[in-house]
Amino acid sequence: MIGSNEEDTLLLEELTGNVHVNIKHTKDFRFVTVNTFSTTSSKVFLINAADPLSGLTLVWECEAVAHCIVEHHQGYLYLFTDAAKMGQPVDFHYLLRSPVHTFAPRKWESVFIDDQEVIIEDVDFCDTHLVIIVREDRKFKLCSIPLPLPTGKGPVHLKEFYPHFLPLPKFVSQISTGPNYDYYSSTMRFTISSPVMPDAVVDYDLSNGKWNIVQQQNMLLDRTRVLYGRTSSASSSEKSSISQDSGSRNEVCFGDHLWNDLSEFYACEHYDVSSYDGAVVPLTIVYSHTRKKVAHNPGLLHGHGAYGELLDKRWRTELKSLLDRGWVIAYADVRGGGGGGKKWHHDGRRTGKHNSINDYISCAKFLIEKEIVQENKLAGWGYSAGGLLVASAINLCPDLFRAAVLKVPFLDPSNTLLYPILPLTPADYEEFGYPGDIEDFRAIRNYCPYENIQKDVLYPAVMVSSSFNTRFGVWEAAKWVTRVRERSIYDPERPILLNLTVDLVEENRYLQCKESALETAFLIKMMDS
Repeated sequence: MIGSNEEDTLLLEELTGNVHVNIKHTKDFRFVTVNTFSTTSSKVFLINAADPLSGLTLVWECEAVAHCIVEHHQGYLYLFTDAAKMGQPVDFHYLLRSPVHTFAPRKWESVFIDDQEVIIEDVDFCDTHLVIIVREDRKFKLCSIPLPLPTGKGPVHLKEFYPHFLPLPKFVSQISTGPNYDYYSSTMRFTISSPVMPDAVVDYDLSNGKWNIVQQQNMLLDRTRVLYGRTSSASSSEKSSISQDSGSRNEVCFGDHLWNDLSEFYACEHYDVSSYDGAVVPLTIVYSHTRKKVAHNPGLLHGHGAYGELLDKRWRTELKSLLDRGWVIAYADVRGGGGGGKKWHHDGRRTGKHNSINDYISCAKFLIEKEIVQENKLAGWGYSAGGLLVASAINLCPDLFRAAVLKVPFLDPSNTLLYPILPLTPADYEEFGYPGDIEDFRAIRNYCPYENIQKDVLYPAVMVSSSFNTRFGVWEAAKWVTRVRERSIYDPERPILLNLTVDLVEENRYLQCKESALETAFLIKMMDS
């Protein structure tokens, strides 16, 4: 025990090196949870916080890697997980509960009936309420249910708990829970993200439904009104409205001006794009109202498609300069990323990585064919694994793009994945493939950006940014740039640039501003040339 002079007591020992251990406490501090997980198993142990030397109690396990969070409320354990049910894989998370004190083997019961129309993205607990982040189609919602939940009813639909839906702005792309350390407070904090609104840190009082924006970039709204010749009086006259949600309590929708929402200046639209194999890929676009979609608009297409992570579609102030110049900012939620469940992620990793790349290409072609973006005025943007996505798409369709920005990109998996001594390599085997497996190795060679650079072909202008640090291999960017310069047709109006920094951009706010300005200037210059 830390801070004690007594001899340590061994509670758990994992002898294999591929097992990860995560130690937390329940929010009411009654129990300590110990999660162990590997590629073949996941387990959750419980320690009584009042008697930590009493040992570990196994409360849940499954024979596969699974995400799981355990909380305690008034004698019940709640487990939020995406583990397989009855041996069958599931696409999304679900909530289970079980009495703390029960006979072995422990039985877990579902709280909600599975509903493919209402996806539970996340949950959070306080002493009086259960808060749930749900997604219906592409619309995120935030609702609360009073605790304790009734017992003996079995699983029911969410609407049968009569959830109270909390107010949100339009076009929400992500809701993140705050720390919410005070378990006995009725106020909980969340961060609300949108493509047309700066992130808002919001406190919700679950006892009365009141809410307060704690932090948000509010100067931006007034400055944008001046730029577009608007006054604040038009927005201040907006009134709150209350609409009835099916099967739920009142869902309150407040005027966008309260959120510093920029949707009066910038439009946000969603499209379904058919990929090469018929898969439907969500595509989100943002553009200025005053420069409505016309065929000569330049565009910037973002993509990531890895680790099952949601594509970051939050408002980014550095993109405002492009929007005000008539650019269309697009986001392709390709396979391999999040939002579509575990299958969507699995279909875009390892031997399915080509699906991610073809999804991205399909979205690029859609923007041009529908005349949302002018032909030969489309740029790509990718960070880390997104850099691999964009670079691979350029190899397959170099004439589709006019320019691209690749930030600390993963450009040479064929070689990097052969060296497990590198810090990120072992964790990337499950995502990009294990080169010791012949099928994975062939797939890696087929999509590897460095190995598939076309010869005697005109490539788009590309800016590759990398940094000298222990996590990213700066040599990958240097090798790729060198080979593209050697093999492709030289065009002084389409330079292949290598931008090296001495620090990680995300760890240095001033360097981040400098890099963003450089990227924006590069993109504008390449479209004007």
